[in-house]
Amino acid sequence: MTSDDSLLDAPEGVPVDRPSASTVRTLMSLSLPAIVVGVVSALVLYAVELLVELLEHAIWADLPAAVGADPRSGGWIFGVLSLTGLAVGLVIWLMPGHGGQDSATVELTAPPLPLGVLPSLTLVAVIGFAGGVSLGPEAPVIAINTALLVAIVRRLWPAISTELVVMVTAAGTIGALFGTPVAAALVFTGLVGAAKGQGALWDKLFLPLVAAAAGALTMSSLGSHGFSIPLPAYDDVSPIDLLSAAVVAVAAAALGLVAAAVFPRLHGWFRLLRNPAVYVTLGGVLLGLLGAIGGPITLFKGLGEMAELVENRAAYGAAAVALIIVTKVLALLVSAAAGFRGGRIFPAVFVGVAIGVLANGIVPVVPLTVAIGAGVLGMVLAVSRDGWISLFIAVAVTGSIPVLPVLCIAVLPAWLLVSRGPEMIVHLADAHQHRPSGSADPAAATR
Repeated sequence: MTSDDSLLDAPEGVPVDRPSASTVRTLMSLSLPAIVVGVVSALVLYAVELLVELLEHAIWADLPAAVGADPRSGGWIFGVLSLTGLAVGLVIWLMPGHGGQDSATVELTAPPLPLGVLPSLTLVAVIGFAGGVSLGPEAPVIAINTALLVAIVRRLWPAISTELVVMVTAAGTIGALFGTPVAAALVFTGLVGAAKGQGALWDKLFLPLVAAAAGALTMSSLGSHGFSIPLPAYDDVSPIDLLSAAVVAVAAAALGLVAAAVFPRLHGWFRLLRNPAVYVTLGGVLLGLLGAIGGPITLFKGLGEMAELVENRAAYGAAAVALIIVTKVLALLVSAAAGFRGGRIFPAVFVGVAIGVLANGIVPVVPLTVAIGAGVLGMVLAVSRDGWISLFIAVAVTGSIPVLPVLCIAVLPAWLLVSRGPEMIVHLADAHQHRPSGSADPAAATR
C-alpha cells in the first residue's frame, strides 16, 4: 500500500478508461481498510443514535410521566430546550475539547480532531439531539468517525494517507446515514472529480463506495430506517407536473436562500455574548419559545416528524403548515447559529416536505409526490449547494423512480437561483471575529 497520489489517480499516460494493473492492485489492497472504515462508521452512528434515543425517551416520556406533566405542552417544551441550551453551553465552555468545532463553520469533510475532543463533542451532540434541537447527526458523527478512524488506520495501516482516510470515512458515514452507498457516490462525485491528476472517476470513487456500502449494509443489519415516507403512487407524468415541480422547487430554494443570508449574521449576533454558557443557553430559550409555538412536530432532526406530518396532513390547514415551515426554519437557524453541534440537511428535508404538503394543500392538482419531491429538492439544494445529493434525497424521500425525470427538470431553475445566492455556512475568518472568551477557537481543536 502507498500513501501517494496513486491512491486516487491513475499513473500518468494510462488511459482513464483502462486502469493500470498497479492501480487495480492498490484498490484491491485498500478494500479491506475501506470496509473496516465503513463498518466502524456505521457502528459509531448506531451507538450515538442509541444514546440519543435512550436520553430522549427519558426526557420526553419517563420524566414527564413521573412528574405528571404533558410532554407536548408548551411549558414542557420551553423548559426542556432552555435546559438543553444551558447544558450544552456549559459543556462547550468548561469541558476539555469545548465540544469540537462549531458546526456552523465547517463542511462535512474537515481535518481530523484530536481524540481528546471527542468526549465533549459526543456529549453536546447527544444532549442537543435528545433535547429536541433542530439539527441532524451528519456533522458531529462524521467528525467523531474521522478522528477515531484516522487514529485506527494510522496504527493498523500507517502507509495510508490521512486525506484518503478522511474522505473514505465521510463516505462510510454518509452511506450509513442515508442507508445506501449511492448517496456517498453522489456527494463525492464533485469532490473527487475536481481532484488533481488524470485518474478515472470510477477509480477515485471505488474506495468511498466500498466504505459507503459497508456502512449502509451495517446500518441495515442493525434495523435502521430509511428516508422514504408513504406517499400516493405516482405513475403517469403529466407535462404540467414539470411546471409545478419547478415552481415548488424554486420557492423552496428561495426560502432556503433567505435562511442562508440570515445565518452568518445571526451567528455573529450570538457570539457578541462571548461566553458559550450564555449564548447557547439563549439559543435554547429561543428554541423553547419556537417549539411552544410550532408544537412537538417542529422539534428534533425531523426524520420521524416529516412522516407524521404527511400522514396527518388532512388535520392541518394551510395556515398551520405555513406556521410549521416558518417555525422549523427559524429553529434550524437558531440551532445552528447558537453553537449547538449538528448538521443542517436533515431539518432542511423536513422543511422541504412541509413545503410540498403546503403546495399540495393549496393546489390539490399538484400530485403530493411531485410537490414533496420538489420541495425537498429546492430546500436541500439551497442548504447543501449540491445538486446530486439534493436529487438523491428528494427521490429517496418520495420512494418514486418516475418522479426522478420531473425533478431533473425542476432542478435547473432552482440551481440557477441557488448558484447566485449565499451559502449556509460561516467562514472561519468571520467566526474568529466573534470568538467567545473561555472557549476554544473553532480551529484550535485541530491544532
